[in-house]
Amino acid sequence: MANDLPLRPPPPLLDDACALFLDVDGTLIEFADSPDAVTLLPEVREAIGRISDRLEGAVALVSGRPLAQLDALFAPLHLPAAGLHGHQLRDASGTVHDTTEDESTTEWLHALHEQAMRFAHGHPGVLVEDKGPSMALHWRAAPHAAEQVRSFADRHIRGNAGYRLQPGDHVVEFVPVGSDKGRAVRRMMQYLPFRGRLPVFLGDDLTDEHGFDAANGLHGWSVLVGERDPSTAVFQLKDIRSVHAWLRENAW
Repeated sequence: MANDLPLRPPPPLLDDACALFLDVDGTLIEFADSPDAVTLLPEVREAIGRISDRLEGAVALVSGRPLAQLDALFAPLHLPAAGLHGHQLRDASGTVHDTTEDESTTEWLHALHEQAMRFAHGHPGVLVEDKGPSMALHWRAAPHAAEQVRSFADRHIRGNAGYRLQPGDHVVEFVPVGSDKGRAVRRMMQYLPFRGRLPVFLGDDLTDEHGFDAANGLHGWSVLVGERDPSTAVFQLKDIRSVHAWLRENAW
């Protein structure tokens, strides 16, 4: 029951020594049946831009989406960002740190994608999202297929030590081992203008727990969006609308 979940206080306002890390789906924007069917409110984009100016550029996106999707969604903002759960990372200078896949991994992903497409054809509403070095199976439009999707993912991850499964909200992803949002935060904190600041991480999903752990370990703030337990987050905002209001408060 939601009423039995632990109550966490809302986060305080940012001060000028903070660095802000923002998950995207479920934190800044509502989920949709397709990853392409989402929109970012202009006033939220404007608030994030103003906060970035105030924090001297120490605002980053940390998402399961690839960098290209993030740039299209947030344009004309061009923020530091970690895409694909940190597999892609762009620092404030614009330098992209990307991991090159070897040939055997590419072949495995190609075969996996073909099998996933056949699986989705037999389960209408299941969506296969090709992210290049990773792949996601969405079942938001086919909630009845949740167990079949999880079973498919469990079977096909076996025997590949280079990949792991990352569950999320109506999605499971095949992601490279070593790529998670916590590692992305810790890497970004090594670069200016983030270095030496207090990390503040906002997220809603299981994938964001890595980010919470990183922020907590660096003596920063972790902020859960919505209601979910267990979570290592220290602070909490009720929903996406509350996130938008908090961002506007900080955009002075």
